[in-house]
Amino acid sequence: MEDEKDKQLWRIAKKRAGFKRHLATYIIINGFLWALWWFTKGERGESDYEGVPWPIWSTLGWGVGLAFSYYGAYHDNRDEDTMREYQKLKDREGK
Repeated sequence: MEDEKDKQLWRIAKKRAGFKRHLATYIIINGFLWALWWFTKGERGESDYEGVPWPIWSTLGWGVGLAFSYYGAYHDNRDEDTMREYQKLKDREGK
């Protein structure tokens, strides 16, 4: 049982580390895209740019994926739920 808890903690740690890498990549890439948009928008003669800036699409789209990654790393209780159900079944079987 202790070995199973260690495996579960290892999976949780891997998910959280993966989320942190995903977040860092998101910030760096989207920061670059927004800077690229900011510094090149004036070259087209658009002093008062109207409309939606194009980096918003990658920021929002990727942000949805990042939100799911966050949920999976910090709020996904499937393993705990499964363990509770397993324990209930074992207890019922023992009676």
